[in-house]
Amino acid sequence: MLPDIAEKIAAIGRVIDPAKTGAIYAPFHDTEPYAGIEVTRDIKYGAADRNLLDVFVAKDAEGPRSVLMFVHGGGFTGGNKATPGSPFYDNVPLFAARSGFVGVNMTYRLAPDHPWPAGPEDVGAAVRWVIDNIASYGGDPAKVVLFGHSAGATHAGTYAAMPQFHGPKGLGIAGLILTSGIYDITDFPVNDGYRSYVGSDTSLYAERSPIAGLSKLPIPSMVVYAELDPPPFVGQFEKLVAAMAQAPGGKPRTLMLPQHSHLSLGYAIGTDDTVLTGPVVEFVNGLK
Repeated sequence: MLPDIAEKIAAIGRVIDPAKTGAIYAPFHDTEPYAGIEVTRDIKYGAADRNLLDVFVAKDAEGPRSVLMFVHGGGFTGGNKATPGSPFYDNVPLFAARSGFVGVNMTYRLAPDHPWPAGPEDVGAAVRWVIDNIASYGGDPAKVVLFGHSAGATHAGTYAAMPQFHGPKGLGIAGLILTSGIYDITDFPVNDGYRSYVGSDTSLYAERSPIAGLSKLPIPSMVVYAELDPPPFVGQFEKLVAAMAQAPGGKPRTLMLPQHSHLSLGYAIGTDDTVLTGPVVEFVNGLK
């Protein structure tokens, strides 16, 4: 990270501020149309209005490629795969396509209209669409990596952890990357927005948390947090890593991103800052 960017991120601190953080990183990203990349937008993977995904493919790519499938955050009540006039989160599948993968960017139903378990249900439907259709975009359905951030990490983790959300072909992913998510709702300060998703009945929080199922994850994983994440997210990282120490798929690769914040870790994807993207490429390419 460049010193002037680090200074600006440090000035924001541990606060989750999309506007200020986005303003720092937006000038470092390309604007559409993206040279050499074919983008197919708003593909329906389910019946709901927000059951949409985008596919990014390098025009000169050859052979079956691994698939990096991103699930955005937004506190369970907001966020989107792409926003007109903003590079976020086109930057993630764009990075994927430029790294030799097929990039998939999905969005999902939001609380309060769609509480738990809408998130993992939608992730499951999108995974099934990818398995059935990604070969026509040059992707390898046997090498799909699910990559979630914040609430998106919670949804991705819950999908991976709970077989009731899997389709007839099972889990359907070869790897899982979780960044700054909530994995044990019983041990997190639940605000009104979060509560509109997970519900008000705290007796249900344990069974709605993915941590127990992730301890039995049968595939390789990577778990990430940022140095300037709000402390509860750091605690969630530590608790998940401990729970997954004996996971059948191996203990997760862990990564702390120095000088980064909850949002800057995602907004930096596709820039010259490769503290996260370098390990992501290694992780995906290392899958058998």
